[in-house]
Amino acid sequence: MLEVGLTQSTSLLTALLLLFDNALLTQSRFILLEPILLFFSLVSILFLLKFVNCKKPFNFFWFFWLSLASFSLTCALSVKYVGFYSCLLGAAIILVHFWKCLPISKESDFMLCFRFCMQAFIGLCIFCVTYLLIFYIHLNILYKAGPHDSIMTSAFQASLEGGLASITKGQPLQVAHGSQITLRHSHGRTCWLHSHSAVYPVRYPDGRGSSHQQQVTCYSFKDVNNWWIVKRPDRNDLRVEKPVDGIKHGDVVQLVHGITSRALNSHDVAAPMSPQCQEVSCYIDYNISMPAQNLWKVDIINREQNGDTWHTIQSLVRLIHVDSNTALKFTGKQLPDWGFHQHEVAADRTINQDDTIWNVEEHRYTKSEDQKERERDMVTAEMIPMAPTKLSFWQKFLELHYKMLFSSADGVQNHMYSSEPLEWPLMTRGIAYWVSPNSNAQVHLLGNIVIWYSATLGLLLYASLLIFYLLRRRRQCYDIDDTTWTQFKTVGEIFMTGYLLHYLPYFFVERTLFLHHYLPAFVFKTLLFCGTVEHVYFVLKKRSKLLGNLFILLIITWFVFVIHVFKKFSVFSYGTVELTTTDIVNLRWRDTWDFIIHKN
Repeated sequence: MLEVGLTQSTSLLTALLLLFDNALLTQSRFILLEPILLFFSLVSILFLLKFVNCKKPFNFFWFFWLSLASFSLTCALSVKYVGFYSCLLGAAIILVHFWKCLPISKESDFMLCFRFCMQAFIGLCIFCVTYLLIFYIHLNILYKAGPHDSIMTSAFQASLEGGLASITKGQPLQVAHGSQITLRHSHGRTCWLHSHSAVYPVRYPDGRGSSHQQQVTCYSFKDVNNWWIVKRPDRNDLRVEKPVDGIKHGDVVQLVHGITSRALNSHDVAAPMSPQCQEVSCYIDYNISMPAQNLWKVDIINREQNGDTWHTIQSLVRLIHVDSNTALKFTGKQLPDWGFHQHEVAADRTINQDDTIWNVEEHRYTKSEDQKERERDMVTAEMIPMAPTKLSFWQKFLELHYKMLFSSADGVQNHMYSSEPLEWPLMTRGIAYWVSPNSNAQVHLLGNIVIWYSATLGLLLYASLLIFYLLRRRRQCYDIDDTTWTQFKTVGEIFMTGYLLHYLPYFFVERTLFLHHYLPAFVFKTLLFCGTVEHVYFVLKKRSKLLGNLFILLIITWFVFVIHVFKKFSVFSYGTVELTTTDIVNLRWRDTWDFIIHKN
């Protein structure tokens, strides 16, 4: 606030308002991401303002502040990708500053172009180095398996110590005739090709008929019904013999379900949830009746890196149904009760897409022809632990970013504490974080209603004043001097732009949103509010010293009320006070605030 040119009193007021906001306190206490994001975002704006305030370009401080600003903006982006909006704000500040330098006559065209290129070069270099270094450290420190690794591909999981690495190590690398395998969907949702003894219903609710054959789904949990046996169509045995009959790119195979001994099948019947695709089922017996519908061609799509041989974990494959030239696909749609709410698998004529890519995760060679003995092996199988699979930094880096960018669409829908962007400025809904099992003590994300409502009014006031001044100046009426006008514009250029950049994009987001998504915009709105308060004070003081003093008294009284509300609602930030039902009802100042009452 001082770098923008505001007074120490206004800067102190801004700091106190951020300190006395309950929402920021709650997020900070639980080490959630927004406070860390806000730190890097705000400190980067500070460094940028110091940079644009440098009198001489290309001196030590010019490079110093620009480098720190680029570093901080990269850190903000690395915390959460909404830090991208802070990067846009930072770029806007630099571009506006450069635009203001263009009329300076003592600056030659060459020096202006050189300055622009140097700013861009320093910013991009520091961004790339910092971003890569952050993830290099991250991937080297976190080298052990954890509870949420299942979102990553089999190869990534197998590169971590423990977890999948302890299950899959020691298993054969080459998939062959007689191999027992689990097929995992390689992109998007984590699930495995699955079948069970239940069949598709004879007719669906829309009147369409099915094959009434055994269901094939994609199941999100490890299960014995995820196991399949790879079989050559011209061989009747299911045992691996030496020399191993390895499967290669372009080979045609059958996939026999390990528990039910029925073969993976597709035919000209509409899939249950995706009628534009073919149904995938398991036929009654793999060695009788219409064998062409049970044939699948192995298409290894990364054979340039791993060769033509079908390998465990490493090979990414598409299974092409020979009879219909369709690809086995995870559709992402959930089946109803009759499908146990598992996910649909279908055969799609559009072959080249991410949802048709699979890989073998667990693998062993079948040693017995006896069905019961095979089932027993599948249930009780043990693997020999070895060293983890090796992946390069770039392989991990690219996969992690693919998952971060494209795998978050399956978020929680219709959450009881979700809210829409239009509800945020007036804090219509909060978020319940925790409730004590023994009392009504709870942690609830809720801001200081006095600050939130005042900042919203301040935003409207600033916009109204800006429009008023612009119209008046267009009419050659100058109500305020140039210094005050420049100061007023600067506050809006930074804080109003920061608010809009961090708020408006959420109107175009389709996933579930919560109040905490508004916090970066709220902080910029609070900064704008304090800048507007100072402007109003100086305008009133210029007209009458009495009006200025009365305005200060009003602000002090208002701030006392801010502290009172903060103290009153701090019980929801700390969660240490055992509240009665009456206490909670008295704190429900809005009917839409869903506090939890479960103890009398």
